[in-house]
Amino acid sequence: MSRPTKPADDDGKTRLDKWLWAARFFKTRQLAHEAIELGRVLVNDERVKPARTVNEGDRLLVRSNQLEYRVTVLGLSTQRRGAKDVHLLYEESAESIAAREAHAALLHAERASFPHGEGRPTKRARRDLMRLKDSF
Repeated sequence: MSRPTKPADDDGKTRLDKWLWAARFFKTRQLAHEAIELGRVLVNDERVKPARTVNEGDRLLVRSNQLEYRVTVLGLSTQRRGAKDVHLLYEESAESIAAREAHAALLHAERASFPHGEGRPTKRARRDLMRLKDSF
């Protein structure tokens, strides 16, 4: 019996969920698939399915972790790239970068203004709490 051969890169076609994973927008392909299904990824301002073929020049809107990325596809890949090489796959618009950085700064300011506790109580503080509870 001969083993079936795997098609080499499917004639240059790349699924959207594989491309998003390869371009490091999502940690796993399953997360990319779920984001597309939930409408968090738009291609040319249209909601699409995960198996849609990505083409060079497509405009994508990717919403991930409260941030929006507006990118244009420059290259196709089904293999995950290193963080330094992903700029070969897409180009993010200057407006998108500015808006994302402003939103990230706002989120950071919100977290900084949120009152944090002093952490776990010390042994002495726990004993004081126990005495206080026992007195009631």
